[in-house]
Amino acid sequence: MPRTVVTGAAGFIGSHLSEALLKRGHSVIGVDNLITGDLANIAHLRDQDFQFIRHDVTQYIDIDGPVDCVLHWASPASPIDYLLLPIQTLKVGALGTHNALGLAKAKNARFVIASTSEVYGDPLEHPQRETYWGNVNPIGPRGVYDEAKRFAEAITLAYHRAHGVDTKIVRIFNTYGPRMRLHDGRAVPAFMSQALRNEDVTVFGDGTQTRSFCFVSDLVDGILRLMESDTHDPVNIGNPHEVTIEQIARTIISLVGSTSRIVYRPLPQDDPKQRQPDITRAQTLLSWQPQVELEEGLAKTVGYFKSKLAAEAR
Repeated sequence: MPRTVVTGAAGFIGSHLSEALLKRGHSVIGVDNLITGDLANIAHLRDQDFQFIRHDVTQYIDIDGPVDCVLHWASPASPIDYLLLPIQTLKVGALGTHNALGLAKAKNARFVIASTSEVYGDPLEHPQRETYWGNVNPIGPRGVYDEAKRFAEAITLAYHRAHGVDTKIVRIFNTYGPRMRLHDGRAVPAFMSQALRNEDVTVFGDGTQTRSFCFVSDLVDGILRLMESDTHDPVNIGNPHEVTIEQIARTIISLVGSTSRIVYRPLPQDDPKQRQPDITRAQTLLSWQPQVELEEGLAKTVGYFKSKLAAEAR
């Protein structure tokens, strides 16, 4: 039975990863300091071969016994979080990644890190290929996240080259689904929670900036395929179907039958104007491509948000 450590296990993607690994027969050790994670996301895993350790991975990570794989998913991931927690975001990207890599090295374990499309910044190449070096403002407010992830990629490949650690880098594009927080701040949860309350739906900028939304089950499938592959180069995992922010807002309003109207606010500094993955590498190396259409994924997500809003109202 493979024994796998997932940092950030109580987060949105981390909890789905932990669940999928358990279904594949892994014994999972989830590590999270709960700064943005939620124990409710992993409560249903407690009666399985799942152990939870509350720990800040910017401190030394001590795991007894053998470890076959380390999946490093610990980090604030939404603009609201990393703008509120800039130092913590930088520390988990640097010190946390160093400690997670140290664990993988000590245990002779495979290592997979959650990188992000934000390493491309506000891209001058479209769609974005893994060979693109990006257009990032290192001292802007978003730089704390972007540069933390760029450093995390650099130290990950340094451990591969210098120490022979079997490393994988997944560059995650916009992902959505159940277990996102109501007040996450990213487009889908923000629009969905506002539309379900019949409040104004807030679009930043003029709404013409684009994103490519991937349902979480597709993302997890891609991550696990990458984990089991023999590639060490970064791989984009995301849905190449590109939509404008205004289109996604209108789709969600229509889906929930809301009376909400769209209101426009100034675009935050360094907010990317375009975001679309080139997934040729994932298709070629992993035989992966997304299966869930946007409307289908949103329909699967809206029930979760309805239940969360009902619980919040009680």
